[in-house]
Amino acid sequence: MKKSLIALAVLAASGAAMAQSSVTLFGVADAGVTFVDGARNWTGLTSGNQLTSRIGFRGTEDLGGGLKANFWLEAGLNLDNGDGNSSYSAAGDGNSFAFKRRSTVGLEGGFGEVRLGRELTAAYSAVFRYDVFGSVGLGASQLWANGGNGDAAGAVDNAARTTDQRVSNAVTYVSPNFAGFKVAANYGFGEVAGQNSQRRYMGLGATYDNGPLSLGLSGEQLSRNDSALTAGDITAWSLGGSYDLGVAKLLAGYRQSTVDNFAFASTGADAKRKGYMLAVTAPVGPGLVRAAYNRYQDSQTGTADAKADHFAIGYIYSLSKRTSVYGTYAYLKNKNGGTRFSINGDAGLDNGKQQGLQVGMTHAF
Repeated sequence: MKKSLIALAVLAASGAAMAQSSVTLFGVADAGVTFVDGARNWTGLTSGNQLTSRIGFRGTEDLGGGLKANFWLEAGLNLDNGDGNSSYSAAGDGNSFAFKRRSTVGLEGGFGEVRLGRELTAAYSAVFRYDVFGSVGLGASQLWANGGNGDAAGAVDNAARTTDQRVSNAVTYVSPNFAGFKVAANYGFGEVAGQNSQRRYMGLGATYDNGPLSLGLSGEQLSRNDSALTAGDITAWSLGGSYDLGVAKLLAGYRQSTVDNFAFASTGADAKRKGYMLAVTAPVGPGLVRAAYNRYQDSQTGTADAKADHFAIGYIYSLSKRTSVYGTYAYLKNKNGGTRFSINGDAGLDNGKQQGLQVGMTHAF
């Protein structure tokens, strides 16, 4: 009898502990057929055209007194070939299935939340949300395109013109919501022996959401002074907003990044990348119409500015809350006879023009 009572007490305590903790498996499976028409036509099956294909685990534990512990592990996937080289800097470098999208552990409470590990930068998160194509697919805005410079602790690529979307080796703080206002900040350690300021990342994002109005503002800097041969620090700032009219939502964004002493400039001058975006979404039937126009510009002393216009329109048809089919058409035209920008990463364009079509399916779980 005594042993039975003890066993029941242990089970009850265990049940209480389990009730205070939770772990969730989540993910997205997205694939479709893509056709691109340029100097070299291309057709194939691609992954992550509407939402990035991914799988992850997240969980929380109630520590009492309003304090919670949490973790988040998320990896990108490519459904077309089954590998894990997806959605992070240096994808395709031989690392398959890595938790490069996010890998954090943290504490949250009335003070906000503190996280340790790799994740999206606060600067990127504050403004990219106004990209109606979600930063993926042929219609994605390239204002926040990956710079190709690894991350705060990755390999240096002096061709980079902007910061990355994610930061490693980071301490992140996210404030509570103050009447619609929130602030977040990242500090990414460069981890260069004897040179603590090299490859160091600092970023800040501020957002305001109240009813139909949404605003975002951000600034960031990535230190790049690794040697006299590489480009210097990269600084960037961005601004965005949206207003929901009910029948349609209007969105806009602007971003500018500057590279000090750009290595490819013959004069060693700074290089700038800037651009703006105008977009709209509208519910039609069980789905959503989305359209966007982007203007991009690269400039550096001694060379002609590289400019491009990018237009995209698409429709998402919801089959359920978790499953949808979609179609997107995009067109990009470079100015001044250039080939700097591309809708699919291929610079081999026909007279600086390129158009493409994507049709696919998304399932979230």
